Amino acid sequence: MSGKRGKKAVVALAIAFGVLASSSTAFAYFDGRYHRGGFVKPCSLDGVNPVYHPDIFGNPALARAYYGFVLGRDHVWRVEPNCHIY
Repeated sequence: MSGKRGKKAVVALAIAFGVLASSSTAFAYFDGRYHRGGFVKPCSLDGVNPVYHPDIFGNPALARAYYGFVLGRDHVWRVEPNCHIY
């Protein structure tokens, strides 16, 4: 009898970990409104697509104050020189 109970416990634990892992991964990329496409680090545009982050790049004042990004005259986002936002 203890063999069946142990097997059920292992299966239940595996399911719980699977649900937890998949849900945390899903919420890292979805905020309830749209697909975020990852995260944005201050002072770094490495791998960032501004299209996926309209809340940041749609507001140049916020992008500069909180992330150190500036929009150039050629409409290209760049990191502010000597960016120290941490």
